[in-house]
Amino acid sequence: MSIRRAQTQDIPDILRLLVQVNMVHHKARPDLFKGPATKYSAAELEEILRDDEKPVFVYTEGDKFLGYIFCQTEICEESPLRTGIRTLYIDDLCVDETARGKHIGESLYRYALDYAKKMGFYNVTLHVWRGNDGAKAFYEKMGLKTQYICMEQIL
Repeated sequence: MSIRRAQTQDIPDILRLLVQVNMVHHKARPDLFKGPATKYSAAELEEILRDDEKPVFVYTEGDKFLGYIFCQTEICEESPLRTGIRTLYIDDLCVDETARGKHIGESLYRYALDYAKKMGFYNVTLHVWRGNDGAKAFYEKMGLKTQYICMEQIL
């Protein structure tokens, strides 16, 4: 087992798992998510992988690519209303559907958490779509708490 920064040779596997994530969202919210699709192209992934403000970590076992976690640095500037903080935002976490239940997601999350602590971030945040109950339960098990709720009314 190895967790490391993603490299360009990982792009085909990342794209494969991006489709899996998309299909989870498509099944929960077909009104918002097309399927099957990916949120990034290969060219966009190449750019992301070069950006130190957007680290992507991957989980492998031998030559098997089993998961990834996309992170982004977010900065809330100091203002009269808000304190200034640096947040590590988890943009995406996916474990290959053939390898779920083996604590790979937990390993990736804890790796990102350790990275955030080491780099001096104030907190770690992420979004979970309604209908993705498995992800919500997983993140709550990891210790995340609701920060705020985004609500909608479909017209």
